Amino acid sequence: MVRFLHTADWQIGMTRRFLAPEAQARFSSSRVDVIRRLGDVAVRQGCDFVLVCGDVFEHAQLTPQTVRRALEALRAVEVPVYLLPGNHDHLGPLSLWATALLAEELPVHVHVLDTPGPHQVAPGVEVVAVPWHGKHPGVDLVGEVLAQLPEGPAPAGTVRVVAAHGAVDVLDQDRRSASAIAVAPLVQALEAGRIHYVALGDRHSRTRVDPAIWYSGAPEPTAWREQDPGDVLVVDVEPAGVGRADVSVTPHTVATWRFVALDRRTDGDEDLDALDAELTALPDKDRTILRLGLRGTLGLAQHARLEEMLARHADLLGALHRPAQHSDLVLAGGDDIADLGLGGFLAAAVEEIRTASDGLEADAGEDEVASFVPGRPDDAASARDALALLYRLAAGGAR
Repeated sequence: MVRFLHTADWQIGMTRRFLAPEAQARFSSSRVDVIRRLGDVAVRQGCDFVLVCGDVFEHAQLTPQTVRRALEALRAVEVPVYLLPGNHDHLGPLSLWATALLAEELPVHVHVLDTPGPHQVAPGVEVVAVPWHGKHPGVDLVGEVLAQLPEGPAPAGTVRVVAAHGAVDVLDQDRRSASAIAVAPLVQALEAGRIHYVALGDRHSRTRVDPAIWYSGAPEPTAWREQDPGDVLVVDVEPAGVGRADVSVTPHTVATWRFVALDRRTDGDEDLDALDAELTALPDKDRTILRLGLRGTLGLAQHARLEEMLARHADLLGALHRPAQHSDLVLAGGDDIADLGLGGFLAAAVEEIRTASDGLEADAGEDEVASFVPGRPDDAASARDALALLYRLAAGGAR
């Protein structure tokens, strides 16, 4: 039997536009720190090696500091590590893998699977590597490598693991990608004992395609659409001679960040109280990236309270993202601001903004969003925000 740790899609060097510089720095650091955590899992679980199935790095134009910090983390992993180039860090022109930095500073127990086909990684263990040599291969690379393996079962006592990267055809509903990995030939090879496990990368959600074909998912999440990210897989393989091997796959969570999506209706103070309490209860706020969608009808004072409340929570969260397509807040009336007794220029400004808000709300299409610049599709929400800000400032001055 062989036991190894299957992981992929570390995406070292990844940036996210919705993160402030301070949060981006911590997000980037976590993508290196997770290497040490998964290395600890490999040691505790008695794994023989770590297999990384593509997209170790986000792209080839990384700073030497970013690369060196990743190599330092790899140096701390106490078992051999095998890195497969994927589509983000492929072996094409100007590849990161061909740099002098990697050639000189790659730890001796870390190996790049840069040649297609079988690699003996331990006595009786072969990793059949399928590296990417360009961004758009246009063919099923796994199918090409699989066709070159000898017919019949693997040699007695040999565990054969395919390491690949890319989308499988059964999850490519439109069958649009010429490079999609055909699953049927892999299943046939598993049934025949030619191969024993298929370790995949590219899909950031942990996904079982077959009892012996898995995506490990990304060890740190990268987007809200992902399901079951943040894991690595400890895989046990016991060949059966002829036929399928006995395969056991156990996920281990290593992530420290979370992408959370909330869609809530807010129609008054009670809803605002509930939302405030829900956001207060979120754990690990500094590593939580929250996408918040709000729908409902609020008065001006309530809208001002909402903005003040969200600003307070945003200071604690890794990020608070409010995409307009997930929000549909309506401003009810405007009597709240009249209670402040504004006159002169301020009263005229309120009336102008309110008119803009009402008119733009009526004209806005279903997918349009908000910023107070005439002629832009996001004017309506910015007009609402301007009224709310004016209310907050005026209310503060009236006390």
